[in-house]
Amino acid sequence: MPCTTILVGKNASYDGSTMIARNDDSGSGHFTAKKLAVFQPKDYPAVYKSVISGVEIPLPAGGLRMTAVPNAVEGKGLWAASGVNAANVGMTATETITSNPRVLGADPLVVYQPARGEQPEVPGGIGEEDIVYLVLPYIHTAREGVERLGKLLETYGTYEMNGIAFQDVNEIWWLETIGGHHWMARRVPDDSYVVMPNQLGIDAFDLDDAFGAQENHLCSADLREFIAKYHLDLAQDGVFDPRAAFGSHTDSDHVYNTPRAWYMLRTLNPTTWVWDGPDADYTPASDDLPWCMVPEKKITPEDVKYVLSSHYQGTPYDPYASYGARENRGVYRSIGINRNDFVALIQLRPDLPADLQAVEWVAYASNALNAMVPFYANVETTPAYLAGTTGEVSTDSFYWVSRMIAAMADASYGKSVFHVERYELGVLSACRALLNQYDAKQLAETAPARRAALRQEANEALAAEVKARAADTLDKVLFELSSNMKNAYSRSDM
Repeated sequence: MPCTTILVGKNASYDGSTMIARNDDSGSGHFTAKKLAVFQPKDYPAVYKSVISGVEIPLPAGGLRMTAVPNAVEGKGLWAASGVNAANVGMTATETITSNPRVLGADPLVVYQPARGEQPEVPGGIGEEDIVYLVLPYIHTAREGVERLGKLLETYGTYEMNGIAFQDVNEIWWLETIGGHHWMARRVPDDSYVVMPNQLGIDAFDLDDAFGAQENHLCSADLREFIAKYHLDLAQDGVFDPRAAFGSHTDSDHVYNTPRAWYMLRTLNPTTWVWDGPDADYTPASDDLPWCMVPEKKITPEDVKYVLSSHYQGTPYDPYASYGARENRGVYRSIGINRNDFVALIQLRPDLPADLQAVEWVAYASNALNAMVPFYANVETTPAYLAGTTGEVSTDSFYWVSRMIAAMADASYGKSVFHVERYELGVLSACRALLNQYDAKQLAETAPARRAALRQEANEALAAEVKARAADTLDKVLFELSSNMKNAYSRSDM
């Protein structure tokens, strides 16, 4: 999927949390309804079968409960997307990335082949549909997540190039697939954040560490031999460059991918480099944008939401702008686009007891015109306003209300944007207050069952708060759009 990811190390965040977040975007030509749901271990099958690829994979016993964001409409697979398990391990998958013919010719993608005549059906590998469901219930640390997914990739292969993030309360790992069966993973520095558009992103990789101490780098067992055999190392200075070896740099990247990373880095490190003008250190077309940077200030969930909502506001490229040259507006692919299905930000808070640490922030539809809400992840059920999404449009669904607000506000942007801004500020403020209130209530309780009940109560209160504010905002943007109808007439009938 055409997504955008940001990862925030614990010493780069405002409260010591690890944070991983990703916009999950539909491909061109469709939208995918999503819901926030709890997956219970009793429902895990002994053998998993992929809808897309047909591959069958035995699952271990003893899977953990997880809260995730699957598809709301059955038939195309689970697509669990982003979630937290009962061991407080978070995962988001996947960021679709790119490769080159040298890699794909050496290790082709494992693509499903239907039966033809006497030739039997050949299953494909694993992909975005499957990865969270196959991995997250069976790991207890972020590193274990890398190791389990790595083994699955080596055994079954994949039919697409993907980037996947894992986190626990101490660290974050980023894994990128290489061809059909190979992979590499790098630990995100604690003091840094990472931005990822739809490109292979790791810009430096220590093979000696990956095949030695494995402190900050992991990879498939034969990656060094694979690189040598197929002459993938293109470095002239002896310093291995994984982007050059495994990635791709096309002209379309300079419109579709690199501008997104440029804007996020520009926002979080505005004075570190020169980002604009003829003497810029980095531009929207730069192929050497850093994979990670130390932010100029500590990063909050609100900061994460802001960059993942970007439509290049404050630059000549904003499609909503009323300033600057018209030909510049909308020339680059925005981060907050109409095809955002959801954003999920997983926050693991180290200063709280384990049962309170995990919070999953969720927003639906276009991030440029929505609001993000936190929910406790360590729960048995999720509120109907988020869990009850179906394929039928309904104001009883946060997903569908968010879609309606975004579409109407976009069509009446000049008048509606103020309603959306107030909506987002109101939701974030009210939900922050509720989260603080229920954190305190739980800390005052010693009984685990009572704390669990308070988390359920809190999530219902958070859902009720956003439902009321979303309904009010829908009313306001509907009025603004209705006032712009072409058959409007100013004379009153009264």
